[in-house]
Amino acid sequence: MEEGKSTVRAVDRALDILLCFTSKTDWAMTEIAEHVGLHKSTVHRMLATLEEKGFIERDRETDRYHLGLKVWELSANLSRSDDLATIWLPEMVRLRDQLGETVSIYVRDGTERIRRQAVQSNQAVRRVAPVGVRLPLYAGASSKVLIAYSDPATQESILQDPAWPSSIDIGQYKQQLQEVLAQGYATSFEEREEGAAALSSPIFDRSGAMVAALSVSGPASRLKLATMRDYSPVMMEAAKRMGTMTR
Repeated sequence: MEEGKSTVRAVDRALDILLCFTSKTDWAMTEIAEHVGLHKSTVHRMLATLEEKGFIERDRETDRYHLGLKVWELSANLSRSDDLATIWLPEMVRLRDQLGETVSIYVRDGTERIRRQAVQSNQAVRRVAPVGVRLPLYAGASSKVLIAYSDPATQESILQDPAWPSSIDIGQYKQQLQEVLAQGYATSFEEREEGAAALSSPIFDRSGAMVAALSVSGPASRLKLATMRDYSPVMMEAAKRMGTMTR
C-alpha cells in the first residue's frame, strides 16, 4: 500500500515539474525546485527520468531545461481529424480574413481558461495568441462568455474562488454577465493586457450546450467599442456555423 502511495506521489511530482513549462519555456533546476517546493536532489532525479523518456531536454551549454520532442508527439494527437479545434480552423481563418484580427478559441478548465486554437492576424501590429496558454477567468471577453453561459452552480463556484481579485466588484461583474447573455457577446478593453481589446461569443453544440468561446482580439486602438459592435454579428454567425459542426 505504501509503495502504491509512493508511486502516485512520484507521478504527481513529475506532473508538477512538467506543468512548470506552461508559464515559461525554459527553467534552471534550482528554479524548478523552488517553484514546485521540492528538494533539489528530488527534482534532479525527476528531471533525469523525464529527460530519459524524452519529455524534457537539457541544454548542455546553459544547463537549463525545456520541453522535449515527446511532448510534441503527444500534442500532435490533439489535432486528429475529429478534434473540434482542427475542424473549426477553416472557419477561424475565414473570420480572421473578414475582420483582420487574431481569432482564438477558449475553453474553461476549472477557474482558468485555455487557448485551444488560434489564427494570428496578418497585420503588422497585431495581438499574438500562443496556443495552449492558461489564463485567469476574472479578466477578458472570453472569460465573461465562459462564465455567463455556465450553469448557476459552476458560475457561483468560479466567482467565489479565493484567487478572484478583491478589486472586482462581484455585483457589478454579475451585471456584466447578464448583459453578455442579453446581447450574445462580450467585450473587454485592457482588462488583462495593456493596449489590447477583445470581442467574444459562445459556441453551442447541437444540444444547446456551450462548448467554447470564440474570440477576436487586437490592439485597442483598432478594436474600439463601435467597431466591435459592428463585428459582433459577423462573429456570432461564425460561432453559429462552428456549432453546427459539433456532434
